[in-house]
Amino acid sequence: MSKLKMQNTKHFSSALSMSCQTELLAEMADKGVFKEQAFINNQWVNSASGETLAVTNPANGETLARLPDLGAAETQVAIEAAKKAFQNWRSLLPQERCVIIECWHDLINEHKQDLATLMVLEQGKSLQDARDEIDYANGFVKWFAEEAKRIEGTTFASHKADKQMLSIRQPIGVVALVTPWNFPIAMLTRKAAAALAVGCPVVCYQSMETPLCALALAALAEQAGFPAGVFQVLTGNSRVIVKEFCESETIRALSFTGSTEVGKILLEQCAPTVKKCSMELGGHAPFIGYPDVPLEDLVQAVIEAKFQTSGQDCLAANRIYIHQGIYEAFVQAFTKAVSQLKVGDGFEAGVQICPLQNSGQVAKSQAHTDDAVAKGARLMIGGKQPERGGNFFEPTVLADITDDMRITYEETFGPVAAVMPFDDEDDVLKRANDTQYGLAAYIWTRDIGRIWRFSNTLEYGMIGVNTVSMTGYPIPFGGVKQSGLGREGSRFGIDEYSELKYICMGELNK
Repeated sequence: MSKLKMQNTKHFSSALSMSCQTELLAEMADKGVFKEQAFINNQWVNSASGETLAVTNPANGETLARLPDLGAAETQVAIEAAKKAFQNWRSLLPQERCVIIECWHDLINEHKQDLATLMVLEQGKSLQDARDEIDYANGFVKWFAEEAKRIEGTTFASHKADKQMLSIRQPIGVVALVTPWNFPIAMLTRKAAAALAVGCPVVCYQSMETPLCALALAALAEQAGFPAGVFQVLTGNSRVIVKEFCESETIRALSFTGSTEVGKILLEQCAPTVKKCSMELGGHAPFIGYPDVPLEDLVQAVIEAKFQTSGQDCLAANRIYIHQGIYEAFVQAFTKAVSQLKVGDGFEAGVQICPLQNSGQVAKSQAHTDDAVAKGARLMIGGKQPERGGNFFEPTVLADITDDMRITYEETFGPVAAVMPFDDEDDVLKRANDTQYGLAAYIWTRDIGRIWRFSNTLEYGMIGVNTVSMTGYPIPFGGVKQSGLGREGSRFGIDEYSELKYICMGELNK
């Protein structure tokens, strides 16, 4: 994703007025991007009960929309529509699926500014970060559109006389996608584009914190020409809708991005139907910095690794280990750099720390800060909400963190940086690996031997060496241990939505 930097964006007031907000939404509605209904079988629908759920702006608490609170019956209608669509969608030539998916890509690009504005309104991130996310997200759409033409099988040297042996790769069937609020477009396209390319219809549930982005993608998918039932987006209570996904025998694969705790529940619910499950779960990334890296480079790297999306990122550096030789100098320089980060609404020029998604994220940031300080950490800066209150939390630096503090074993998902010294290589590797999580880790050093030792020993699915920008459509994104199952992106992303079929062909007697 993008580097954290000063933004060159149009200036809006720090608290977008309700009239301006309404005006923006009305303009997007005219363009067909803003929707207040769910999308089932290429129809925009309300709930049978008439019940709705509110979507609010995290920056000011204003209601953006009220969306249908769909129930189990409507979820089953969507699943059945996907089932009926499956045979026709899978039967299209790969080139034909590619054309439709590429049309979707072009429409996303054409509506980039509107999608970015919508994302700022419901997610809260800065306008530039939203634009960057859409570019990132759309990269997966383009990549998998092309991959549709490269889904290949294998032939094998036969170990049986007069037999030909081969494997082919086929779509698994109807797929359910459950995506989070921190990257509301990227998380959905990364999954959906892969499944659609293989030939699987998708039924999507986006967190009700940020469902408007998913509905906008559905509107553009409709314009792109996806057949009825191939791309659907449901809104409502997750406990109702996602439970139906898990228990359905029609849905053959479920892909989820979210917390490890919820992922475990979904795995249990999917067990009776033996679904294929791919999951990107929690992260607790260590950042390990050595003195052979210039101090200013190390400081900037940690700023980017920690505060992107205001710390609400599964790849965020949660435990920052700095070598004892430069530890105090780093703490002082890092604190000074953090003091210069601008807090504000995502539409403000130059803003770098935006509102957190909800009050729960604020409470957790405060709780982790208070726990660390109570146990002896130095509060260098921040540590509380700014005067504007709401869902904002000051960028915070905690020094002298010890392993008994909550922040060292719980994912914060907020703008709180936990810094701690180390001296011994074996010790820091042991501490870095001492977690149930295993998504991403960062090592900054010039020593090539150390780089290889750390890369081989760190128990994480992704390692950033002297970089914090490492993800994108060509690479396999995913974690180990309790950070997930499977991979997204790259040629391996196809695996989650397809099955290998082995065929052994014998010769009939003449």
